[in-house]
Amino acid sequence: MKSSIKIIAGNASRPLAEAIAAYLELPLAKCMVRRFADMEIFVELQENVRGEDVFIVQSTSFPANDHLMELLIMIDAARRSSARRITAVIPYFGYARQDRRTSGRTPISAKLVANLITEAGADRVMTLDLHAGQIQGFFDIPTDNLFAAPVKVRDIKERLDPKDWMVVSPDVGGVVRARAIAKRIDATLAIVDKRRERPGESEVMNIIGEVEGRSCILVDDIVDSGGTLVNAAEALLNAGAKDVSAYITHGVLSGGAVSRIAASRMKELVITDSIQPTQAVKLARNIRVATIAPLLGEAIGRTATESSVSSLFT
Repeated sequence: MKSSIKIIAGNASRPLAEAIAAYLELPLAKCMVRRFADMEIFVELQENVRGEDVFIVQSTSFPANDHLMELLIMIDAARRSSARRITAVIPYFGYARQDRRTSGRTPISAKLVANLITEAGADRVMTLDLHAGQIQGFFDIPTDNLFAAPVKVRDIKERLDPKDWMVVSPDVGGVVRARAIAKRIDATLAIVDKRRERPGESEVMNIIGEVEGRSCILVDDIVDSGGTLVNAAEALLNAGAKDVSAYITHGVLSGGAVSRIAASRMKELVITDSIQPTQAVKLARNIRVATIAPLLGEAIGRTATESSVSSLFT
């Protein structure tokens, strides 16, 4: 069955795709993605994919629109090349935060992007830690929302002392995600109650739970500006926490987020390579990257053989 799998890398996720291919002991399929002088995207698959099970690995990270368009064109190229099945592997689904109308006369962009991917010709979507789980229902094709929890739990158990750890959700909306991690490592749970005054800014109001003397582990899906994390870590330390680490799936880290986190009192921020880390992230003193390549590789292998994917997370 391995011989029928083709792994194709987009520019947003080439190192991750290479690691996935290495895990599956497969060569990365040859594909050329280039731009004309006016930045129009051109894709050419440089090997036969007729009748093959094609997996296109591409996050819609910064620049989101360029990487999304690249993904759509790659899907179309594979469809027109008679691939048997096309799976869009989108480790970071960039429009997931626009999953509902927050006020009048606004779009639901996550649904629009789901429609575009489906119409381009994808037969299946595989993604990781969607910001809102209901986005799976936006697609009219099978969608696997994988979880980075096994990667986080393994790293926590290997690196942190279990006798005084406590899992903390940085906001009320992330309680389910944090509780799942707490259950896996047999830890207690605390919640940071915050009020967001305007987009990109947050004010910590209260901590629900006794954190004094504990090693706190903040758990969330996305870190963007870093303000919420830094404020939450500061509040926990002011409440008597021994130290604060954070485990976040998608390291968007826009604007001055890296310097903000590096200058904070946070012991460590662990992100995955769902978004290719920048040089600033690699050089930051307290930011570390944990790979999700084995997780995605295993899910791809199981999808190709029609085996259970959900059993990876039980």
